Amino acid sequence: MPRGLDHIVHAVRDLDAAADFYRRLGFTVGARNRHAWGTHNHVVQLAAHCFVELLTLAEPDKLGQDGIPKHFGRFNQDFIARHEGLSMLILESTDAKADAAAFAAASIAASEALSFERAGARPDGTPIKVGFSLAFARDPQPTDIGFATCQQHFPENFWDAKFQDHRNTAAGIKGAVLTAENPSDHHIFLSAFVGERDLQATSMGLTVPTPRGEIQVMDATAFRAQFGDAPPETGQGARLAAIRFGVHDLAAARSALAQGGIPAAERNGRLVVGPDAAFGATLAFEQA
Repeated sequence: MPRGLDHIVHAVRDLDAAADFYRRLGFTVGARNRHAWGTHNHVVQLAAHCFVELLTLAEPDKLGQDGIPKHFGRFNQDFIARHEGLSMLILESTDAKADAAAFAAASIAASEALSFERAGARPDGTPIKVGFSLAFARDPQPTDIGFATCQQHFPENFWDAKFQDHRNTAAGIKGAVLTAENPSDHHIFLSAFVGERDLQATSMGLTVPTPRGEIQVMDATAFRAQFGDAPPETGQGARLAAIRFGVHDLAAARSALAQGGIPAAERNGRLVVGPDAAFGATLAFEQA
């Protein structure tokens, strides 16, 4: 069964500044969380049960050499050393062990299923425990993107409607946009990663439908035509360049951005916040 979008990691050097920026965008931002291997995050939940993970490496001395510390922690450490922006594309999973086996069979596995737990808190401060299993994948073609699936073990402790109520009326992620010199080079990997054979090739590039949002791969020319800004440099391979948020009320999103003092351009029916403002990412808001 195809895997839908679960979350996107937005890796930054100043986590407090990024959290404040997302609040100014009109999002409700969760509390600061700490991972045992030294990364810290804030989560921006969306009602469609997907989220953005704002992430930094705050305690590098805690990083290990294998497992999640390697595939998640050190990957983001290296990413942040080069630039800020969208570092990882993570899909939903109901069985991380099965995903790891499927990735191995397709020759795209980067790890076995890896698990961890961390403490959390409800909006009223009640302590809770959340747990996840991740199966990492690797595109044989050059990329500067981390890929994984994520299985939640205590979803009832993670999802909370109070964290999903946003002034900009965002309800979900309509799409994740990658940029690559040759989008078709990533066809085989993305088909195996998503578990979807029916990929659409158009003049704009490659589109992978998923049960929750779509993944698009564009070259630089198509990306600029769609979003108005230049995409990230792809000298080290394909990059994860943009998030397309679906909002219930585009006028409310426009108002939230104005109140937050966030510059946005109107492009192809979208409100687009460019990478110079958005910590290396392009963030687009469009009608859900």
